[in-house]
Amino acid sequence: MSATAEAPAPEAPAAIDLRSEFESSGVKDVLEELDRDLIGLAPVKKRIRETAALLLVERARRSMGLAHETPTLHMSFTGNPGTGKTTVALRMADLLHRLGYIRKGHLVSVTRDDLVGQYIGHTAPKTKEILKKAMGGVLFIDEAYYLYRPENERDYGQEAIEILLQVMENQRDDLVVILAGYASRMDRFFESNPGFRSRIAHHIDFPDYSDGELLEIALKMLDQQNYRLDEAAAAAMVDYIARRREQPHFANARSIRNALDRARLRQANRLFETSKGPLDAGALSTICAEDITASRVFAMRSQEKETNP
Repeated sequence: MSATAEAPAPEAPAAIDLRSEFESSGVKDVLEELDRDLIGLAPVKKRIRETAALLLVERARRSMGLAHETPTLHMSFTGNPGTGKTTVALRMADLLHRLGYIRKGHLVSVTRDDLVGQYIGHTAPKTKEILKKAMGGVLFIDEAYYLYRPENERDYGQEAIEILLQVMENQRDDLVVILAGYASRMDRFFESNPGFRSRIAHHIDFPDYSDGELLEIALKMLDQQNYRLDEAAAAAMVDYIARRREQPHFANARSIRNALDRARLRQANRLFETSKGPLDAGALSTICAEDITASRVFAMRSQEKETNP
């Protein structure tokens, strides 16, 4: 009885067309989607393209049998709220999956409350359960600096940190961790936890949007819901953006989304109170200037002028 002969291992290719790999892997689609879905963020998109190029080359080297080492893929996203960090993390998970660096390509988004328990023995199982869900994909930890609270002696965040660091080192082939938050707070967090800094190769800063970009974002959000601004409302929105940026708790695109939600609420009430007959699609879909200028953002500026004439 003869033993079954093993099939010979496939020969390594002598050459690889990176442009063809770029297109066939779907990475081109991911980057085009990123450009299409996110306005502005030129430096962020540039870093993502550079990272994609590195991973394509490393994959090509591996297929040709050249010496290679899986690059460290853990990342830090720093920037103010509403600058697209979660959206970019989703696209990154897709990109890494298409290139074969993670098995599933899903994203698990968490905060401190998902990882840290409130009593002894609670943190480890919580953290491990989240890690189990994230394996094969990307774990996105927003406001990661809240994991570390040295002022509270009874805080259990350090236990979660130690578990995360161990997994980031020992299972980096099956999990990518992205830490996110304000730049200044993340810097202090890394100073207090050098283990994190040493495991993170990619630090990407997300800039605030310009006024023009925020207007473009507003118009895109409205278009996706089949709404539009009339000419006077568009001018009011420009004024709103400039005023809102000067006030506390401004959150870039998130603040614009909230403003549009309130404008739609005012539009609905205006139509309900003033309409005397059937309304066509145009009327139901048009935001007027008064729907924007009724915002307290305009009232606050008027009050400031009265206080400081």
